[in-house]
Amino acid sequence: MGALAVDCANNPLGVVRSAFEDAVARGRDPTTLGNTDWGVADIFRRFLFEQDGLSKVPLLDTANLHLVQPNSLVKFRGMVQDMFDNEFYVGAFKDGSTWRTNKFMDVSTFSMTSASDMQIWDRRLLYCVPIPGQNTWVGESSLRTDSPMCCTRDPSIQREKRERESYCDFDPCHPETSEISRAKKLCENGSCSQQQEQVKDTAVNGRMDLHLETNFFPCLVKMYDEPNCDLKLNDVYEFIGIFTFNPELVSYTNGNDDFADDLCENVSTQFPPSKVPRIHCIISRKLMVQDFISAPIENTSNVIRNMRDSLLGYFTSILGGDGLSANFLLLHLMSQVHARVESVAVGKLSLNLTGFTKESADIFGNNLKSAIQNLLPFSQIMQLTVEYLNTASLGPKKNYNINRLMTGSLQLARGTHLTIDETGLLPGPLNAVGVNNAKLLKDLLELQKVEYDFQYYKLEMEADVQVLVISAGKSNIVPADLVIPFHPTEAASCSNVTSTELQAWRSYLTTMRSLPHAIDPAIQKTIEDDMVAARQAERTLGPDDFSRLGIVIVTVVDDGSLDVNKLWRTESNFGTVADGNGDGKAKKRKDTVD
Repeated sequence: MGALAVDCANNPLGVVRSAFEDAVARGRDPTTLGNTDWGVADIFRRFLFEQDGLSKVPLLDTANLHLVQPNSLVKFRGMVQDMFDNEFYVGAFKDGSTWRTNKFMDVSTFSMTSASDMQIWDRRLLYCVPIPGQNTWVGESSLRTDSPMCCTRDPSIQREKRERESYCDFDPCHPETSEISRAKKLCENGSCSQQQEQVKDTAVNGRMDLHLETNFFPCLVKMYDEPNCDLKLNDVYEFIGIFTFNPELVSYTNGNDDFADDLCENVSTQFPPSKVPRIHCIISRKLMVQDFISAPIENTSNVIRNMRDSLLGYFTSILGGDGLSANFLLLHLMSQVHARVESVAVGKLSLNLTGFTKESADIFGNNLKSAIQNLLPFSQIMQLTVEYLNTASLGPKKNYNINRLMTGSLQLARGTHLTIDETGLLPGPLNAVGVNNAKLLKDLLELQKVEYDFQYYKLEMEADVQVLVISAGKSNIVPADLVIPFHPTEAASCSNVTSTELQAWRSYLTTMRSLPHAIDPAIQKTIEDDMVAARQAERTLGPDDFSRLGIVIVTVVDDGSLDVNKLWRTESNFGTVADGNGDGKAKKRKDTVD
């Protein structure tokens, strides 16, 4: 790669500064460059996507954090857990007769005085966390180990004007450096300055060392120049940007506190750099479930059918030969919310497998949970007990004292699978928290929505979570769309599955779910008429009883035909539609299906 490509990876701030100076030299007015791009994004896009630079950018996580140099280019994948008010900063200022920029920085590399001409810009702050329930095989397949830039540094590269020791000698566990006051920076006399205090030396063998307490690795992502971005809570994104680490203490004396607070990073009082690294985002992209799978399968009928049959055989073996439960499990894993009509989430298909005991759950239930973890990128397990319901925080809540959204167990990314294990649930009273948690679970299954508590009001946020319930009897707390009795006829098979088979099944599930389905206006009218006729024939039927359309959609996706029109008319009853083969397997036990 050329010198510019090396600079983009190892010295991105130098590239940003050069692009700014070029823009000013071409006659662009620095006072008009706020919240605009002066060619920086194009430079990095060429490096990443035309010069194969993306494969050279390290993934920022706990595994290789200690190898990543501050002020270098990194990528981070995470879920947007919270959003903060925009942060104001000095984006450009005049250093004598020369204009400088602080964009994509936390601390200026040049001295600023109160007499400097300053341009106040703003940037968006996102609190991003590792994707809840991300399974280990996703991380292993995503890590890049072939990038020398993640652990080496070209000595010929002129880095930013900051001593390397200011990073290497910082100990985030030292009590003096954990004070929230160290987040006040760039602020003196109503402006920002470079006056800094070196943190007390605690040698860490010549390298930056962040002693994170757990494997939980959040990041504070700072977004620029994206006024029309449709980014929302719980979206999963890949951010490519500049990793900064500024542990310096900054004293600001004789200043105007009100003005200083407006310019400084107030959110850092809660998220010190030692605990929450900063990423100044240059390029971002929204990720869907299929983006975590290496390659889609070939979309031909034979390939799809063979893949489906092999996966169905695997499910049947781990479920003790219960082919019906295996069929419904496969349909369940194909489901997702395709559309919303008033309060109905079309396409969802939650499943309740009944007949489990604690003993059978230890065998078949664990096999089932393990299979889901090996097949889906994101999955969670909830052991439901009365004590858990009475004490758990399932729904997110806003804490206005610290101005943060405190996460809950049901704040999940789109496409997450949730297994609820009720086999340990015993009779007992629910307190107010338990009643509210039971309602949250009920709303998730019925509406695919989760209620967020903002203290002064409550807001329902849309979700798309596959929910599987295993229980002794029909669950009264989490009402699933389908309730299927589990009847194993043989011991569970624990035959080894190859990594090639797992990868193929993962590709099958994600590829088939991502394909569109077709409902033309004529068949839509037919479906509506059929539902109206069913309601007239049976007045007790309600919206929750019309799960047939959802079963049709996932059956079509599973079959690979993607033609709802044909299936609605050719399949004549609930049992054969749900079975997905038309061979009448489900029909044999129709009287046992709730």
